[in-house]
Amino acid sequence: MNDTQRPHADLSMLALFRQEVEAQARLLSDGLLQLEQTPTDSGCLEGLMRAAHSLKGAARMVGVDTASRVAHAMEDTFVAAQQGSLQLGPAQIDRLLQALDLLQAIASHAEDPAWIERQDQQIEQCIHDLGQLDSATTETTAAGETNAAAEAPAVPAAIDPIPLALYQSEASRHLATLAEGLPALAEDGDTRRLDSLLEACNALQSAAGLVGLEGVERLTTAMQQRLQQARQADSRDEDGLEALLAAHSLLAGLDPATDTAAITGGGAIEALCRRLGGQREEMAATQVSQADTPPPAAPSATADPAPGAPPTEADNADNAVRISAENLNRLMGLAGEVQVESRWLRPHADALLQLKYRQSELVGLLDRLREQLDEAGTGNDYLYSTLQDAQRKADQGRQLLSERLGELEDFERRSHNLAERLNREVIASRMRPFADGVHGFRRMVRDLARELGKQVEFEIQGLATRVDRDILERLEAPLTHLLRNALDHGIETPEEREAAGKPPRARLRLQAMHSAGMLSILVEDDGRGMDLEALRRKVVERGLLEAGLADALSEAELMEFIFLPGFTTRNTVTDLSGRGVGLDVVHSVVQEMRGVVHAHSQPGQGMRFHLQLPLTLSVMRTLLVEIGGEPYAIPLAQIHHTLKLAADKVEHIEGYPGFLLGDQHIGLIEAGQVLELPAAEREEDTLCVVVLGEHRKRYGFVVDAFRGEASLVVRPLDPRLGKLQDISAAALLENGDPCLIIDVDDLLRSAEVQIAGGRLSSLQAAGKGQHRTDGKRILVVDDSITVREVERNMLANRGYWVDVAVDGMDGWNAVRSGDYQLVISDIDMPRMNGFELVSHIKNDPNLKSLPVMIVSYKDREEDRQRGLEVGADYYLTKGSFHDETLLEAVADLIGEA
Repeated sequence: MNDTQRPHADLSMLALFRQEVEAQARLLSDGLLQLEQTPTDSGCLEGLMRAAHSLKGAARMVGVDTASRVAHAMEDTFVAAQQGSLQLGPAQIDRLLQALDLLQAIASHAEDPAWIERQDQQIEQCIHDLGQLDSATTETTAAGETNAAAEAPAVPAAIDPIPLALYQSEASRHLATLAEGLPALAEDGDTRRLDSLLEACNALQSAAGLVGLEGVERLTTAMQQRLQQARQADSRDEDGLEALLAAHSLLAGLDPATDTAAITGGGAIEALCRRLGGQREEMAATQVSQADTPPPAAPSATADPAPGAPPTEADNADNAVRISAENLNRLMGLAGEVQVESRWLRPHADALLQLKYRQSELVGLLDRLREQLDEAGTGNDYLYSTLQDAQRKADQGRQLLSERLGELEDFERRSHNLAERLNREVIASRMRPFADGVHGFRRMVRDLARELGKQVEFEIQGLATRVDRDILERLEAPLTHLLRNALDHGIETPEEREAAGKPPRARLRLQAMHSAGMLSILVEDDGRGMDLEALRRKVVERGLLEAGLADALSEAELMEFIFLPGFTTRNTVTDLSGRGVGLDVVHSVVQEMRGVVHAHSQPGQGMRFHLQLPLTLSVMRTLLVEIGGEPYAIPLAQIHHTLKLAADKVEHIEGYPGFLLGDQHIGLIEAGQVLELPAAEREEDTLCVVVLGEHRKRYGFVVDAFRGEASLVVRPLDPRLGKLQDISAAALLENGDPCLIIDVDDLLRSAEVQIAGGRLSSLQAAGKGQHRTDGKRILVVDDSITVREVERNMLANRGYWVDVAVDGMDGWNAVRSGDYQLVISDIDMPRMNGFELVSHIKNDPNLKSLPVMIVSYKDREEDRQRGLEVGADYYLTKGSFHDETLLEAVADLIGEA
């Protein structure tokens, strides 16, 4: 029965079949390429035979007969190679790889019988070609089958379908028990599992005997006997476990409706019965028996992987689940929200701490009231009684509040730690081994090298390196281009290499590793390298530079030109190269992933491409800036330079402002104008500049202020918004404020469009009437929004200019970039506490004269002493100061506003 006649398989089963084909095809492809290098590797042959065997059984189970026949032909080829009657050379490997491609194509169109019918001629030709690889083996096998058919008794009549259907339903349950119990027994040796395994074998034996499946009955009887021996033995029975696993695989693959071996037995069943009985045969003999009656193996998560093959997810299926990318992204967003929300407990704890001190003040007031009543001597018993009750209840309230405040602080710490761990684990769940993205490269390199007549030893290092799922998906195209470039451009023919004193076999290496917080990927060959002088001439011929400038370029600068669109050093166009699109694609994709790519050449020695990418696209290292009074994030990987530029360093050339960075003139642009935000007010005579862009297209974008670096969890914008101009994504800051992430490429394009259209107004120099400069500026550093606002309002009402910072690190960044006359800081803050902030300020030669006041709830003498020791000029407790107290202290330090 062909595939067009067989009833259509369930779509979910076909999906599982395609997953099985994908996993086994990877093992087959890698194994064939390994076998080409080491033809005598018996372990590799065994793994290939078992993978083909599993595919054959899987195809039979879902009714894709054409795939089963192709896999069967491949399996016979591997068996012949194991027996020594067939040597698998490059030509035979080619045929097997073509058969593997056809098998994958059949699997991808398994639900389309019409497509398979159209490929019938190709499928038959493939099966015929595989059979012709070893005609002697085929003829011997055919003769053996003819003799066996002449000597064998008549095949029993077909079994009644109704009892057979009942048997199959019952057998599936018991085989599932064996599938779960046998591998577990092999792993932990727990003999308590033997009872359930014996019951399953006994039930299978009884059911097979009633239906008339003598082969199954004999095999399950042998399995029972071996399990009984395992129960009585004191030591672990490794041989018996292997035989039991092999017997289960055979039973799972037998189709009682079509396989006569299930009814009468056969070579494979008899060999396993003898093996279970203790008569272990040599591997070759078992393989011959299996070749006579090849049992299909069902696709099973418990199937052993090919020896030497890299581990797959199927090897640990019990510990793995499938989850959609959408769900994973949603989990990432929720983990980020949990992390932000956990930080909101700290302001509540601070508010309760303020309440505690207010209650302490209330208790003190009641004490003074009692003292006054005692002095007055009123003698009113009711008044004394009422006051005593008020004192007692105030004390009880203060004690209860202290206890609950301690519990809240503990809960806040635990919540914060839990949120951090959750966020790290969700990010880790997005990471995949590098091997998952490069499994097809060995085949591609091998086929392309043979097509070009070159000999190449291809090596992949760092297969276990963890890579973000999104990055891994995007890496295929650039790495394919680099490998094809190396094979076509860089690596010479064997004759050319020998003439140059090199071995005829070239080396091509692909390596992935983590380095300096980034993912580094190297593509390196030992070919001819890049002719730098020819590249220099090509740059001049293309009109990209004048000859004098081109001669002055360093190697690194010169190599940047090979990534330009349409640039190629080839004078002719072939199927592989000469169009100038490959390296441009590499550069574009790497740039989209917020990475960089560099090329280095040693003429005559080889070429190396180095890709540096972020470890994950889910978390982005950014520079936080302020534009138009709002926070924005710029990816650090795309920032060329940041600086504070004095206003007198701004030069105007033809009416456009700019400055010199090294020997390059950089044009200055107001970031707020490009983003169409309201103009910012500046108090300083310096400009905060972020230099973006590459090569000759660099611009300095002027922002209001730098707010420091931050690692942000990237949150995609709602698709209903479409593509927002100049914005790529969003994130939440540590204080819960939303922040937009700038799309640097889009921002550069917008700037060029506005420059070309003359829509950018001239840059306003800092400090020209935009702000009052006669007031004294104070920086308030406190992680409590309530305290910040109270202190800011108090000082602003007195005429001081006040800026705020949300913690010690924010304050340290602000004080270095601002011109302040006083810093007022809390002590207990995240990232950097007040003691550390004061110490940093006093140890900085440019800031050590800046007065610093500590305002804290900590009223212990040792805390006061420590604050003064690190350099604080004033120490004030929040629990005892009144409005005038703080203002008087400020006036003592810096004078009136």
